[in-house]
Amino acid sequence: MRCPSCANEESRVVDSRSSDDGTSIRRRRECTSCGFRFTTYEHAQESPLVIIKKDGSMEPFDRSKLLHGLFVATAKRNIKPEQLEDLIDEVEADVRKRHRNEVSSKVLGDMVLVRLKELDKVAYIRFASVYKDFKDLEEFTSELERLS
Repeated sequence: MRCPSCANEESRVVDSRSSDDGTSIRRRRECTSCGFRFTTYEHAQESPLVIIKKDGSMEPFDRSKLLHGLFVATAKRNIKPEQLEDLIDEVEADVRKRHRNEVSSKVLGDMVLVRLKELDKVAYIRFASVYKDFKDLEEFTSELERLS
């Protein structure tokens, strides 16, 4: 695993933990060159998830795309990246359990919103405002009232 700080390819594992549902392993690593510590995740290779978009097109599930959206929604909030990784792990496991290998973007978004609402209500509103594509202030206000 290449160090994100100095690009050295040698690191040692400092700590390993299994996720709560047992589908992934979180490893804390330390670069042997510069001493920088970073986290990696190991997931079992499974058949790819396919997202069915609103227009009917399909695309492969992209963890990094969802993680980026969650990072934007949780900016300047007291939420650790590990919490977001766990959230995505839960959603992905739930999708595989319920829907096998295909899921609509609406169902996926709703699953994320349910978990995000429990984690942080401000992040929930931020994510929902993009995901639900509020057309005006009334729709946004209505969502805020439902949250209260």
